[in-house]
Amino acid sequence: MFAAKVFANFSVHLDVSPTNRLKNGVTFRNGFLGAEPTRKSASTLCLCSVDPGQVNDDGVFSVTPSSKCDVDYLGESTKGNLNVKVERLEAFGIDGHAALEGPIEEVAKTEAREAEDLLEKLDIPSPSLSRNSPRGIFCTRTLNLRSISAIGYDMDYTLVHYNVKAWEGRAYDYCMENLKNMGFPVDGLAFDPDLVIRGLVIDKERGNLVKADRFGYIKRAMHGTKMLSTRAVSEMYGRELVDLRQESRWEFLNTLFSVSEAVAYMQMVDKLEDGAIPSNLGSFDYKRLYKAVEKALFTAHVEGRLKFVEPDPELPLALLDQKEAGKKLLLITNSDYHYTDKMMHHSFSRFLPNDMGWRDLFDIVIVSAQKPEFFQMSHPMYEVVTGEGLMRPCIKAQTGGLYSGGSAQMVENSLNIHGDEILYIGDHIYTDVSQSKVHLRWRTALICRELEEEYSALIRSRGHRQSLVELINQKGVVGDLFNQLQLALQRQSKGRPTQTVAATNMEDENLTESMQKLLIIMQRLDEKIAPMLEADGELFNKRWGYLSRAGLWDKSHLMRQIEKYADIYTSRVSNFLYYTPFMYFRSPEQNLAHDSYTHYCSQVNKFPSYGKLDENRGDIEEINVCG
Repeated sequence: MFAAKVFANFSVHLDVSPTNRLKNGVTFRNGFLGAEPTRKSASTLCLCSVDPGQVNDDGVFSVTPSSKCDVDYLGESTKGNLNVKVERLEAFGIDGHAALEGPIEEVAKTEAREAEDLLEKLDIPSPSLSRNSPRGIFCTRTLNLRSISAIGYDMDYTLVHYNVKAWEGRAYDYCMENLKNMGFPVDGLAFDPDLVIRGLVIDKERGNLVKADRFGYIKRAMHGTKMLSTRAVSEMYGRELVDLRQESRWEFLNTLFSVSEAVAYMQMVDKLEDGAIPSNLGSFDYKRLYKAVEKALFTAHVEGRLKFVEPDPELPLALLDQKEAGKKLLLITNSDYHYTDKMMHHSFSRFLPNDMGWRDLFDIVIVSAQKPEFFQMSHPMYEVVTGEGLMRPCIKAQTGGLYSGGSAQMVENSLNIHGDEILYIGDHIYTDVSQSKVHLRWRTALICRELEEEYSALIRSRGHRQSLVELINQKGVVGDLFNQLQLALQRQSKGRPTQTVAATNMEDENLTESMQKLLIIMQRLDEKIAPMLEADGELFNKRWGYLSRAGLWDKSHLMRQIEKYADIYTSRVSNFLYYTPFMYFRSPEQNLAHDSYTHYCSQVNKFPSYGKLDENRGDIEEINVCG
């Protein structure tokens, strides 16, 4: 009711027709305001922009400033939160106290239903639909966007996305050309983008590419371009864990830029094993071979030859929403000025309204940032003062400025914004996410475009995974019975009573016969489960399975890195468009191994003796936990 009254008072400002457009036919989401295609009228909807400068003393809302902020019950800063001035609601004919009469639980239910109806009338997708989709933003650590004062962005594969097969294929071609000029045999080799996925790890000592679980145990491995059997992996790595701190041995594929490098290296390992590398190049082990490939590919990337950009027309609106909500927008990229200007102009300027250019979106632009050192130490900062790239030294960044080098601390001091007031968004788990988190305690977001494909693959494989889980559960039940019978037989052979009277009365012959039958069933189940388990994830990648998983239930090493360093993660920046700049991201419940307590009541009802397992300690039997 409260939401309906508010809507009735403000509905005069709404223009829910899809007539408000950006340039080149890009459409504003339904629900943006005003008949004129200007963004400045957006604040008339609810007078609730988080920019303090846009909320005056006569408004219905006040904004919590930094000087008066607190932390809420989830530990998030309340900075930027809106506060209702109840006395001002009377001007709109609303009694704020009366609107909330009754138990808050009932009021909340009513308002939630009305909010869903209102979103539907406005033709605005529900945030829940966005969360449960391939283009959702997924939260690992609770994040209140209202408390964020500045949002920094990486460029490559973050704001500017490249066609991976085209660009990495071109980088691979240049790498092969460079290797050929160095004397390596490359004839007959071709780029295979499905050979590797992000999150794998190169073992430079053994010439292998491996996939590890969250603990570092290696689950799959490839030597050269040939997958190793499960037994071979166990024999080779049974006592070893992947430790990314040992940089001399392990090379983590952090980003899509790693695809061409890994493909080239694994193919050259095949050449080394075949004895095809000329002896005049010297003696090669796997480590030296990796350095040769790395050098050849480094030249290809640094030369910055043609990249294949896939523009995202929704990006400008997402960033405009953030900017108009009072966020300071930063671009911090390792690319040089000329390349950055070319890519950003191509990807942004044609989609921006009126005469805006890409530079108008950002308060500060920093090129040649030298990440990760940008987050770790201080480098000189230079202001780029001409279109030709002429620079002069400076010690402080100014709003609207374009700079080269510098450091994150210089940015913080220039904006007078520090630590968790800044959200940094990038595609590189180490260079962008972990280092800004570890050294500066910035909030972080990871861009992982492959999430869309993986999410869709998981949806398509639901039937397969359900059947697999059902078979595994069936084997578990059969195995439990087998183990109990084996224990009963063992106790009988020692002349001791078995678990129950009924089990004691079973003859040895019956026990043995039952165990034989159960063992055959389990063996047959294994024959069915093993290939199904091997095939799990094939819809994403036939060799490596899913990006985020290592096995049916466990997380991959990449997923562990994401959870550790990224507060939120998503497939593309434009996904923020569907969440608003005021979103409060809450991390979901994390299941624990002992969360099986939720099944306690059903087990007590099914097996009365279950509740007596702990009766000697008096913890369970006398407590009515089932209601």
